[in-house]
Amino acid sequence: MNQQSVISPSLSTTDVNKMLKNTYMLLAMTLAFSAVTAGLAMAINIGPMMSLGLSLGSLVLLFVTLKKADSAAAIFWVFAFTGMQGASLGYILNHYAGMANGPGLIMQALGLTSIIFVSLSAYALTTKKDFSFMGGFLFAGLLVMIGAMVINIFVGSSILFMAMNAGIALLMTGFILYDTSRIVNGGETNYVRATISLYLDFLNLFISLLHLMGIGSDD
Repeated sequence: MNQQSVISPSLSTTDVNKMLKNTYMLLAMTLAFSAVTAGLAMAINIGPMMSLGLSLGSLVLLFVTLKKADSAAAIFWVFAFTGMQGASLGYILNHYAGMANGPGLIMQALGLTSIIFVSLSAYALTTKKDFSFMGGFLFAGLLVMIGAMVINIFVGSSILFMAMNAGIALLMTGFILYDTSRIVNGGETNYVRATISLYLDFLNLFISLLHLMGIGSDD
């Protein structure tokens, strides 16, 4: 497939612009809502088991949200998913916040994530290149990372943990280009599904960068 493509004939420029507007507006709101629920979870000092439970619950809500993406209830479900996902971060954020310069570390990771996300999104939006050719590589890389996570549950290697987070960060940069390209070129026409994809790209990039940047302070 050619790297440069035009907008899908089924979608006009107006349709694409509307799709982009709705997607980024919903993305901004869901990220803000996740920040609020994460702050609440930090305030009540949730433990690792509650964090795990919220993570598993958000995974269930993710599948429900994707299934309901074309229905009138889609907005409710996307906020339910992102709210629970944000709350599940409370434990890990408290862990890093308790380190020397912890709050600054979190803000640095968030700032770097935002810069990378905005820069790559702007590139995909302005060039309108078709990054769909990356799909197979990204999916394969994701399977490798999941396998590494499972292995590290039993091995508990800090080196593997950091290598895994570096790999996830690299993969997420590719997914940002891939998912944004799908919106621009008509590969994704549902703004709820588009929002979920970009939300997960942003969130996973943030978490992996936080782990990488915290290596010097994490004991």
